[in-house]
Amino acid sequence: MTNDAYLKMSIETIEELDWCLDQLETIQTHRSVSDMASSKFKRMLNKELSHFSESSKSGNQISEYICSTFLDKQQELDIPSLHTDENQDEGRQSTNKASSSSGASNSQSGAQHKKKDVKSKVTPMSHISGVKRALSHTNSFAGERLPKFGVDTPKEEELGHTLAEIDKWGIDIFRIADLTNNRPLTAIAYTVFQVTTNNNNSNNNDSNGGEEEETTARGINRELLKTFMIPAKTFVAFMMTLEDHYAKDNPFHNSTHAADVVQSTNVLLNSPALESVFTPLEITAALFAAAIHDVDHPGLTNQFLINSSSELALMYNDESVLENHHLAVAFKLLQNDGCDIFQNINKKQRQTLRKMVIDMVLSTDMSKHMSLLADLKTMVETKKVAGSGVLLLDNYTDRIQVLQNLVHCADLSNPTKPLELYKRWVDLLMEEFFQQGDKEREQNLDISPMCDRHSATIEKSQVGFIDYIVHPLWETWADLVHPDAQEILDTLEENRDWYQSFVLRATGMIPPSPPADESEDRESGDEDDSKPSVSDQDPNIRFHVTLEEGDEDSVAAM
Repeated sequence: MTNDAYLKMSIETIEELDWCLDQLETIQTHRSVSDMASSKFKRMLNKELSHFSESSKSGNQISEYICSTFLDKQQELDIPSLHTDENQDEGRQSTNKASSSSGASNSQSGAQHKKKDVKSKVTPMSHISGVKRALSHTNSFAGERLPKFGVDTPKEEELGHTLAEIDKWGIDIFRIADLTNNRPLTAIAYTVFQVTTNNNNSNNNDSNGGEEEETTARGINRELLKTFMIPAKTFVAFMMTLEDHYAKDNPFHNSTHAADVVQSTNVLLNSPALESVFTPLEITAALFAAAIHDVDHPGLTNQFLINSSSELALMYNDESVLENHHLAVAFKLLQNDGCDIFQNINKKQRQTLRKMVIDMVLSTDMSKHMSLLADLKTMVETKKVAGSGVLLLDNYTDRIQVLQNLVHCADLSNPTKPLELYKRWVDLLMEEFFQQGDKEREQNLDISPMCDRHSATIEKSQVGFIDYIVHPLWETWADLVHPDAQEILDTLEENRDWYQSFVLRATGMIPPSPPADESEDRESGDEDDSKPSVSDQDPNIRFHVTLEEGDEDSVAAM
């Protein structure tokens, strides 16, 4: 090799090393800014919740619920405890009720005895359902023709009209459950993954205008079954088997919730700001993750499983217990005979899809919320947009963070839906919480926040839930895809105002004002924690997330 060749090779090597160093520096800077944002949000939330918890016993309970659910173990907040007083009050209430409930106690004890008999027969939750379970759906359809929407129903025409609006936010998922004989997940997933030309024509004829017609066709005609050579019968067999592994007895975490998250994920993927951003494999991974994200959910929280030393908590070492279980069940079900919907994709694609699905489902662990929000907020501050307004995501970290937050938003989308649907979801979730509280009372465990049916303040909890968790998330998402999510954000704020007005009417109390900025914030130059967003920050919302001025400088330097 000549000297010139050596020189050329040396220059190319140095250039490649410089490129690698630049990439590492970019990644490190992004991570550093995200960590700073996360720390900032935790301090802000600490200050707000500490004040909120001091306002009343119900405020303390709501603060504890938010902390125990949406913050991981390392994110400890300074929440004053009112447990002693609450326990004393509960004891006094129990004493007062004892004389009037002696007759009912005998029947309750009999019912509890029956519950224990049933409980003794329940399979341990560490068992991965479906490992040796006989498949019952492969040959469940007569002839070669599958039902038009993947499920047998005598109301196929009405179901078709309802599914024609599958790209609209706030579709009545409960009506779809009724029309599909309680198989909404199969029908929604089959429609989202595959639509024939006839279905497109039917949808177009049912639409009300050219623009809406174009959106519907573009949104649902992804042809994912065709792209990845997924046989329709195999897809339906898997989805029905998956749906069978969602507990029908759960008031909230059942296949209707899963169908709602799939449909919401579908709508968010249709955002113009994300048009052509994700590959068909990434879209498939997101929809699949949404479909499986709560399979075999026991209707209990991670913290309950940990506190009760359940088999699942032992298996997964107390880390994202349920989320790990959902993934294990789903991927095991793919191994059932006739259920492997990814049998025709190559090994590389399968590995990539599995990694993305794992990343997305693990991000539905609500204790990861603040970290996800910090990543999303950092991305908003540093986002790159093409001339057409479409996001530019040029590496796996950015792409998976958007998809993780997208599925997380879909999972926390109930408060953004039409009010009547939202209220129905609240009733179902609270009943599931109350059933857990009943179990905790039976087992002499501390009753989890918002799980005591005798003391929970449902309406006030929704105001706090929106203020501190849901609105900051959706406000940031709306900034990322501006202006695509503005109507969703408007509905969220209207729903929040409805619950707030309910609280005020019921109690006649005015909620406490947010605390003034602490002196350490003023000394650090953090004088303005309000940065305009797409919603102009509704003054009724108590909590807004924003990067510190110093953090923004760091972002700008990138």
